[in-house]
Amino acid sequence: MKILKAVLLAGMLVLTGANNRPDWNATIVETDGGHRIGNPDAEHKLTEYVSYTCSHCADFARQGDPALKLAYIHDGRFSVEIRHLLRDPIDLTAAMMTNCGDPKKFPLNHNAIMYSQGDWLPIAQRATQAQINRWTNPDHAAARRAIASDFGFYKLMEARGYRITDLDRCLNDDTKAQALATASSDHAMLFGIRGTPSFVLDGKLLDGAHSWQALQPRLDAALKGNAAQ
Repeated sequence: MKILKAVLLAGMLVLTGANNRPDWNATIVETDGGHRIGNPDAEHKLTEYVSYTCSHCADFARQGDPALKLAYIHDGRFSVEIRHLLRDPIDLTAAMMTNCGDPKKFPLNHNAIMYSQGDWLPIAQRATQAQINRWTNPDHAAARRAIASDFGFYKLMEARGYRITDLDRCLNDDTKAQALATASSDHAMLFGIRGTPSFVLDGKLLDGAHSWQALQPRLDAALKGNAAQ
């Protein structure tokens, strides 16, 4: 019983301390090709380049994103921008789903798509010719709606509180689709990104960092560099 009381007290103290300072995870701003989470004046700025059809990106979403939010974004030392590196129409459709609505909804939209990747990605691998024809419809908005239907994105986002009419409005936005595609291409060329996930820290591409295990030491080294100054 004494041990239980001590654990509960420690938890209360942690929560009390956390409430005395802002949680920068609640600050979410849409950028020209993604969403930035955290202190806009953070000492360090990390950018994630991810693709929704990339299995390693889904792994990072599960392992890296929670750690980033807890240990690096929360106290304002880092901001993290999640940007889309689009590889195919499925990627674009998923990105338009996660970008739908209030920017503050993006992180959980992003998680919903990434965490369920194992359920919907195999659909592409066993696609029929009829499905492929629907997904490559010259009417790009119709193609995105077909992808959203066949891959279960509608149901996924309805569980997030969206209405189908709202989702269709987002999917039909050709201007947004073009903007996301252009931003993806421009940034891939700017930094020479060849795979996902990739990370840019304070304006520099981190070579060889494509997982949380590889990224974390680079982030800690940046913090130690600050402490040494």
